[in-house]
Amino acid sequence: MKNQFVADILYQIADLLDIKGEIFFKTRAYRMAAQTIEVLGEDIENISKEGRLQSIPGVGAALAKKIKEIIETGGLEYLERLKKEIPEGLLALLDIPGLGPKKVSALYKNLGITTIEELKKACAEERVRALEGFGEITERNILRGIQLREKTSGRVLLNVAYDDGNNYLEYLKKCDKIDLVSIAGSLRRMKETIGDLDILASSDYPDEVMDYFVNYVNVQRVLMKGSTKTSVLLNDGLQVDLRVVKPDSYGAALQYFTGSKEHNVKMRSIAIKKGFKLNEYGLFDKETDKYIAGRGEEDVYNKLGLSYIEPELRENRGEIEAAVEDKLPRIVDYDDIRGDLHVHSLWSDGSDPIETIAEYARKRGYEYVGITDHSQSLKIAQGLSEERVIKKIDEIKRINKKYSDFRVLCGTECDIKPNGSLDYSDKILKKFDFVCIGIHTGFKMNKNDMTRRIIAGMENENVDFLAHPTGRLIGRRDPFEVDIEQIIDVARSTSVFLEINSFPDRLDLDDMHAKLAKEKGVRFVIGTDAHNVNHLSFMRFGVATARRGWLEKKDILNTYSLREIKKSLGRD
Repeated sequence: MKNQFVADILYQIADLLDIKGEIFFKTRAYRMAAQTIEVLGEDIENISKEGRLQSIPGVGAALAKKIKEIIETGGLEYLERLKKEIPEGLLALLDIPGLGPKKVSALYKNLGITTIEELKKACAEERVRALEGFGEITERNILRGIQLREKTSGRVLLNVAYDDGNNYLEYLKKCDKIDLVSIAGSLRRMKETIGDLDILASSDYPDEVMDYFVNYVNVQRVLMKGSTKTSVLLNDGLQVDLRVVKPDSYGAALQYFTGSKEHNVKMRSIAIKKGFKLNEYGLFDKETDKYIAGRGEEDVYNKLGLSYIEPELRENRGEIEAAVEDKLPRIVDYDDIRGDLHVHSLWSDGSDPIETIAEYARKRGYEYVGITDHSQSLKIAQGLSEERVIKKIDEIKRINKKYSDFRVLCGTECDIKPNGSLDYSDKILKKFDFVCIGIHTGFKMNKNDMTRRIIAGMENENVDFLAHPTGRLIGRRDPFEVDIEQIIDVARSTSVFLEINSFPDRLDLDDMHAKLAKEKGVRFVIGTDAHNVNHLSFMRFGVATARRGWLEKKDILNTYSLREIKKSLGRD
């Protein structure tokens, strides 16, 4: 599918128009269309061939014409014209946290900066701080942003790797020479960023399998090809390694190549203590080399006296000790979610009407969906005034009359102001079915002030959960300075749920803090923060983070029925 390819071009156009200083609504149109297309559950080429491009939310006649040109020619004349007007390196500057289009334009026009290296040098020489609207703090933050970008360079977000990996997997499943095939590596463990993809297959015909593997339509280049391992580079730059083993070794190899390294070291240590040796070929008697197990992963764990450990738990964080005692948690399943409690609609900065969102949520098998548009002070996100809140509640009541098996809940993502007060009066907050709060401005507060700010918001009796608690954007913005352990303690004492935000560049809380919070008796909400109906599919990444954090079904509010939710929130 060319969905991501088309979306990337539209994102580029939006960025270039931003740098040029075009009006907000023009650039937003390209960006919103890109966000929609990259998560479409349908091939954009098929939609184009059938003349249905304008059925995509946010795509009008002019944009449809451009998308059709991209699909049919592999490029866009309009984009090439824009590129000639603006140095290409300026686009890379937009990837640096804290640098928006206006600042990038100022750096280019005043200092002639067109590359990250030039910017790094200018900051080191303290030339950036002299520009109007920058200053010493901004200069320091830009340097931190460059370091953050360098730290995550070469890695992609989980959703990108997930789509690439599963599309490749579906292709490989059609090969009649393959017995079994699975994703391995960090993607199987569902880590938040992925360096490269690992796929494992079992077959008695490795050469034929490798020939089939390299003929995948999205392969840009074959890096190396052998009978046991082949590596390719995909069109989007992600490397994929395929290993082929004999059926007797498949389970052991899958365990080995799933990792993590630390988990595997401990597994081999246990094997040695029990008189075995463990490697990617199987579990063997240490003295006689007799094959003991290896066809299935569970056999390997069981022969070593361990209960089966789910891939997401394999990080050497106590899972092996728990498996020895058969005390592993029964972690939440991907199918346990009964609704999404963090979704934005057309009322604020989402792209879809509430009724459309409700229909998509029902199709996913949900029992409810919570609409959490932004509050009034967040003007850039078209936050709702208190008067508009009342109108929105009335609309939701009207929509709910249509359903006997589904419920739209009226929530809010209410901003926590710098002084810790909330963006709506208590009178309005009481009218919502639930209230989530979050930080959307003033990210640079010191640790003590930010912690006090969040705690003050959590202590409001109307608050139900805290959205994206650390505010991070993976690879783009560090978490804000906050005492997260103190936030966790307050969540426990106030019965405020903490969110695991499923949006791929957030995944906030992360797995480590989720595990810590669970150990302290805190409960959670998993929300997608969807701004488009196709974002509802991001739920799997929040669930993956919850699984990595050892969370069970009972720990997560939106695994409950609607009646249980109302009771849990004190609204029954």
